[in-house]
Amino acid sequence: MTFYNHQEPQTDYSGFLKNMAEDVRKGDQFDPSLYDRYNVKRGLRNADGTGVLVGLTSIGDVRGYIMEEKEKVPVDGRLLYRGIDVERFANGCAANGRFGFEECAYLLLTGQLPSNAQLKEFTQYLDDSRRLPDGFAEDMIMKAPSHDIMNKLARCVLASYSYDDNPDDLSFDNVLRQCTRLIAQFPTMVAYAYQARCHYYEGRSLYIHNPEKGLSTSENFLQMIRPDSKYTRLEAEILDLNLIIHAEHGGGNNSSFTVHVVTSTGTDTYSAIAAAVGSLKGPKHGGANLRVMGMMKDIKENVHNWEDEQEVRSYLAKILNKQAYDGSGLVYGMGHAIYTKSDPRANLLKQKAAELANAYGGDYLKEFELYQKIEKLTPGVFEEVKHNSKDICANVDLYSGFVYTMLGIPVELYTPIFAISRIAGWSAHRLEELAVGNRIIRPAYKNVGKKQDYFDISGR
Repeated sequence: MTFYNHQEPQTDYSGFLKNMAEDVRKGDQFDPSLYDRYNVKRGLRNADGTGVLVGLTSIGDVRGYIMEEKEKVPVDGRLLYRGIDVERFANGCAANGRFGFEECAYLLLTGQLPSNAQLKEFTQYLDDSRRLPDGFAEDMIMKAPSHDIMNKLARCVLASYSYDDNPDDLSFDNVLRQCTRLIAQFPTMVAYAYQARCHYYEGRSLYIHNPEKGLSTSENFLQMIRPDSKYTRLEAEILDLNLIIHAEHGGGNNSSFTVHVVTSTGTDTYSAIAAAVGSLKGPKHGGANLRVMGMMKDIKENVHNWEDEQEVRSYLAKILNKQAYDGSGLVYGMGHAIYTKSDPRANLLKQKAAELANAYGGDYLKEFELYQKIEKLTPGVFEEVKHNSKDICANVDLYSGFVYTMLGIPVELYTPIFAISRIAGWSAHRLEELAVGNRIIRPAYKNVGKKQDYFDISGR
């Protein structure tokens, strides 16, 4: 069931477009060896895999190795938010029995942990800002639903420009107001976009629950996406942890870098954040846990005895040898560009996954044990198959999809939840670029195309 049909031209242009696309493909070809000849840092990565230093930040820091005599030395991973270890932050919130994402957002934005009074006022401001403007849900979401929620989220962000009386003012207080309202409204936008998708594309009943005051971000999101608005404290705590650990990951990740690049032009907040949403939508960035879930489905279907380590090991070898699953030769959820010995986000999430699996029991507990086996066995199998002894650890994506499954969250919400979290980091990076950037970001591309003469159209 679709809401409306896209109208294609009555004339069949498929042949023309196919031929034109082939010309485009040919025109974009050049010798790949030119990358080496001109010392191009493809993907802004150095030859040793480290990132090219293009800026400075005081917001987030990702540590997974140290450099000694120009060589990487693996160390236990650490993720710092404004200099504070995220594991200590998350555990500190949990120890006091409070939800932490709102406090995390305040820390990322201001660089300081809030006092009780500051946190109360900030939380109240978020509470008062969660509802969308009058008519927004009907006009911007319900009248033009999308099967892809990230696409709808980006459009909602851009549409917010029209509902802002002062959209282009780049003063700090105004940009902070815009960013904080987006932090508050992202869960509402995503929840409504999801409900519209379910109704118009799947023919399901339409449930629109207003955000409730006094609830945390995770609680509000769960009550808005569920038909009966019900959730448990444990479920809300685990989603809150997910929001904390995905809120920031340094200025070099693709979407945060996008915020810096677009902000450096002097454009408005909504354009910069919508660009970041588009970046996160890409499967190489925000959709990694979907690849894990696809791989796990394949493993569960082809490994008959999940308790047999040898059978699991043999199938992992097939995956690495490109003989199973998608032929990529990758065990998704294992390994990371920066983390070597451990990913602190995976450590935190694994603990909660165990807690939730034990609470639910049954097949979930068996499945969690399978995830643990994959984490345990993959490094050894990788060394045998690839003849490479580099350190490989589980990354956060190995367990995040499994946790979402136990929470009953559908796969189409995995990446949007990432965005609900990362808007806090994006906002901090936008403010930082406005404060200290002062130069448009413009890297160099070398033209290696062939020269051509211009011919009059009559002679072509």
